[in-house]
Amino acid sequence: MTTKPLAHRHVFFVAVNDACLRNWPGLVQTWLPQGRRYGAEWVALNPTRADTRPGSFKISLLDGKWADFATGDRGGDPVSLYAYLNGLSQSAAARELVETWGMGA
Repeated sequence: MTTKPLAHRHVFFVAVNDACLRNWPGLVQTWLPQGRRYGAEWVALNPTRADTRPGSFKISLLDGKWADFATGDRGGDPVSLYAYLNGLSQSAAARELVETWGMGA
């Protein structure tokens, strides 16, 4: 059993997340344009469900952690948020962020 592919994948995810975080407030605003900044959080309607009132779906503008407190869905980084919003696996989301958004190492 080798850990090299797993280690490489970890480095890839770290690099993509770091690149996203360098542009994070702008990316969040692009991905969730109906939201608003409240202090260090972006508060928006959750586009993955029939959300009618902002308040339960929040994204930290500091570290990329996010949660929908109405459903319990949550994640700890930009890649997981992008995957969630677009119905992708985290691997597919990371690849798409690199290819479409230029968020590579």
